[in-house]
Amino acid sequence: MSELLEHPFKPLVFQDTRTLILGSFPSIQSFEKAFYYAHPRNQFWKLLESITSYPINNRDQKIWLLKENKFGLWDMIKRCSRETSLDSSLEEEEVNDIAALLEAYPSITKIAFTGKKAEALFRVHFSHLEVETVYLPSPSAAYAKMSFADKVLAYKKHLGVN
Repeated sequence: MSELLEHPFKPLVFQDTRTLILGSFPSIQSFEKAFYYAHPRNQFWKLLESITSYPINNRDQKIWLLKENKFGLWDMIKRCSRETSLDSSLEEEEVNDIAALLEAYPSITKIAFTGKKAEALFRVHFSHLEVETVYLPSPSAAYAKMSFADKVLAYKKHLGVN
Protein backbone atom coordinates (compact mmCIF):
# COMPACT_ATOMS: atom_id res chain seq x y z
CA MET A 1 0.00 0.00 0.00
CA SER A 2 1.29 3.43 -0.85
CA GLU A 3 1.51 6.34 1.56
CA LEU A 4 -1.41 8.63 2.25
CA LEU A 5 -1.38 11.74 0.10
CA GLU A 6 -2.85 15.06 1.24
CA HIS A 7 -4.75 17.20 -1.27
CA PRO A 8 -2.27 19.92 -2.30
CA PHE A 9 -4.64 22.78 -3.24
CA LYS A 10 -7.21 24.95 -1.56
CA PRO A 11 -10.64 25.21 -3.17
CA LEU A 12 -10.62 27.73 -5.99
CA VAL A 13 -13.84 29.62 -5.24
CA PHE A 14 -14.99 33.23 -5.22
CA GLN A 15 -17.66 35.09 -3.26
CA ASP A 16 -20.04 34.92 -6.25
CA THR A 17 -19.29 31.35 -7.39
CA ARG A 18 -22.50 29.67 -8.51
CA THR A 19 -21.30 26.29 -9.79
CA LEU A 20 -18.75 24.19 -7.92
CA ILE A 21 -16.99 21.72 -10.20
CA LEU A 22 -15.79 18.73 -8.20
CA GLY A 23 -13.25 16.19 -9.32
CA SER A 24 -11.98 13.27 -7.29
CA PHE A 25 -8.28 13.92 -6.52
CA PRO A 26 -5.44 15.63 -8.42
CA SER A 27 -3.39 13.60 -10.88
CA ILE A 28 0.31 13.05 -10.32
CA GLN A 29 0.99 15.75 -12.94
CA SER A 30 -1.35 18.17 -11.15
CA PHE A 31 0.67 17.60 -7.97
CA GLU A 32 3.88 18.32 -9.89
CA LYS A 33 2.49 21.47 -11.56
CA ALA A 34 0.60 22.58 -8.43
CA PHE A 35 -2.67 23.27 -10.25
CA TYR A 36 -5.96 21.61 -11.08
CA TYR A 37 -6.30 19.43 -14.20
CA ALA A 38 -2.63 19.80 -15.18
CA HIS A 39 -2.20 16.45 -16.94
CA PRO A 40 -1.32 17.47 -20.53
CA ARG A 41 -3.88 15.08 -22.03
CA ASN A 42 -6.72 16.06 -19.68
CA GLN A 43 -9.34 17.97 -21.66
CA PHE A 44 -10.84 19.97 -18.76
CA TRP A 45 -9.39 23.38 -19.60
CA LYS A 46 -9.93 22.90 -23.34
CA LEU A 47 -13.58 22.05 -22.64
CA LEU A 48 -14.05 25.20 -20.55
CA GLU A 49 -12.26 27.26 -23.18
CA SER A 50 -14.57 25.83 -25.86
CA ILE A 51 -17.78 26.63 -23.99
CA THR A 52 -16.77 30.09 -22.73
CA SER A 53 -14.39 31.38 -25.45
CA TYR A 54 -12.01 32.51 -22.69
CA PRO A 55 -8.30 31.82 -23.34
CA ILE A 56 -6.47 29.30 -21.14
CA ASN A 57 -2.82 29.93 -21.98
CA ASN A 58 -1.67 30.23 -18.37
CA ARG A 59 -2.79 29.82 -14.78
CA ASP A 60 -4.03 33.43 -14.47
CA GLN A 61 -6.23 33.07 -17.55
CA LYS A 62 -7.68 29.83 -16.19
CA ILE A 63 -8.49 31.49 -12.87
CA TRP A 64 -10.03 34.45 -14.73
CA LEU A 65 -12.19 32.06 -16.79
CA LEU A 66 -13.48 30.47 -13.58
CA LYS A 67 -14.14 33.80 -11.87
CA GLU A 68 -15.89 35.40 -14.86
CA ASN A 69 -18.15 32.38 -15.36
CA LYS A 70 -18.88 31.98 -11.64
CA PHE A 71 -17.28 28.51 -11.53
CA GLY A 72 -15.33 27.11 -8.61
CA LEU A 73 -13.03 24.09 -8.44
CA TRP A 74 -12.28 21.57 -5.76
CA ASP A 75 -12.06 17.83 -5.27
CA MET A 76 -14.07 15.38 -3.21
CA ILE A 77 -11.06 13.66 -1.67
CA LYS A 78 -8.99 15.33 1.03
CA ARG A 79 -6.57 12.46 1.63
CA CYS A 80 -6.02 9.04 0.05
CA SER A 81 -3.48 6.54 -1.20
CA ARG A 82 -3.00 5.60 -4.86
CA GLU A 83 -0.78 3.73 -7.24
CA THR A 84 -1.56 5.73 -10.42
CA SER A 85 -3.48 8.86 -11.47
CA LEU A 86 -6.56 6.81 -12.35
CA ASP A 87 -9.55 7.17 -10.02
CA SER A 88 -9.79 3.38 -9.89
CA SER A 89 -6.48 3.26 -7.98
CA LEU A 90 -7.64 5.62 -5.19
CA GLU A 91 -7.98 3.92 -1.79
CA GLU A 92 -8.44 4.89 1.85
CA GLU A 93 -10.31 8.03 0.78
CA GLU A 94 -11.12 10.73 3.30
CA VAL A 95 -13.51 13.32 1.87
CA ASN A 96 -13.35 17.10 2.00
CA ASP A 97 -16.03 18.94 3.98
CA ILE A 98 -18.27 19.96 1.10
CA ALA A 99 -21.06 20.98 3.49
CA ALA A 100 -18.81 23.54 5.20
CA LEU A 101 -17.70 24.94 1.84
CA LEU A 102 -21.31 25.38 0.72
CA GLU A 103 -22.09 27.10 4.01
CA ALA A 104 -19.13 29.46 3.55
CA TYR A 105 -20.16 30.21 -0.08
CA PRO A 106 -23.97 30.40 -0.11
CA SER A 107 -23.95 31.63 -3.74
CA ILE A 108 -23.11 28.05 -4.85
CA THR A 109 -26.35 26.52 -6.10
CA LYS A 110 -25.01 23.72 -8.30
CA ILE A 111 -22.35 21.05 -8.06
CA ALA A 112 -20.98 19.48 -11.25
CA PHE A 113 -18.96 16.27 -10.99
CA THR A 114 -16.16 15.51 -13.48
CA GLY A 115 -16.13 11.82 -12.69
CA LYS A 116 -18.16 8.91 -11.36
CA LYS A 117 -15.88 8.55 -8.32
CA ALA A 118 -16.52 12.15 -7.20
CA GLU A 119 -20.25 11.75 -7.75
CA ALA A 120 -20.40 8.45 -5.84
CA LEU A 121 -18.47 9.84 -2.87
CA PHE A 122 -20.79 12.87 -2.76
CA ARG A 123 -23.85 10.58 -2.75
CA VAL A 124 -22.43 8.54 0.13
CA HIS A 125 -21.38 11.49 2.31
CA PHE A 126 -23.50 14.48 1.29
CA SER A 127 -26.75 13.27 -0.29
CA HIS A 128 -28.62 15.13 2.47
CA LEU A 129 -27.48 18.52 1.13
CA GLU A 130 -30.06 20.48 -0.83
CA VAL A 131 -28.06 21.51 -3.87
CA GLU A 132 -28.56 20.77 -7.56
CA THR A 133 -26.07 18.22 -8.89
CA VAL A 134 -25.10 17.33 -12.45
CA TYR A 135 -22.68 14.86 -13.98
CA LEU A 136 -20.16 16.06 -16.55
CA PRO A 137 -18.43 13.55 -18.81
CA SER A 138 -14.93 12.88 -17.54
CA PRO A 139 -12.34 15.19 -19.12
CA SER A 140 -9.73 12.47 -18.71
CA ALA A 141 -8.02 11.24 -21.85
CA ALA A 142 -8.72 7.74 -20.49
CA TYR A 143 -12.46 8.38 -21.01
CA ALA A 144 -12.75 7.90 -24.76
CA LYS A 145 -16.38 6.72 -24.95
CA MET A 146 -17.39 10.25 -25.94
CA SER A 147 -15.95 12.54 -28.56
CA PHE A 148 -14.55 15.92 -27.56
CA ALA A 149 -17.42 17.61 -29.46
CA ASP A 150 -20.02 15.63 -27.50
CA LYS A 151 -18.25 16.50 -24.25
CA VAL A 152 -18.40 20.19 -25.23
CA LEU A 153 -22.17 19.91 -25.76
CA ALA A 154 -22.62 18.20 -22.38
CA TYR A 155 -20.50 20.80 -20.56
CA LYS A 156 -22.45 23.63 -22.22
CA LYS A 157 -25.75 22.08 -21.23
CA HIS A 158 -24.86 21.21 -17.64
CA LEU A 159 -22.83 24.32 -16.83
CA GLY A 160 -25.45 26.65 -18.29
CA VAL A 161 -23.17 28.38 -20.77
CA ASN A 162 -24.83 29.63 -23.94
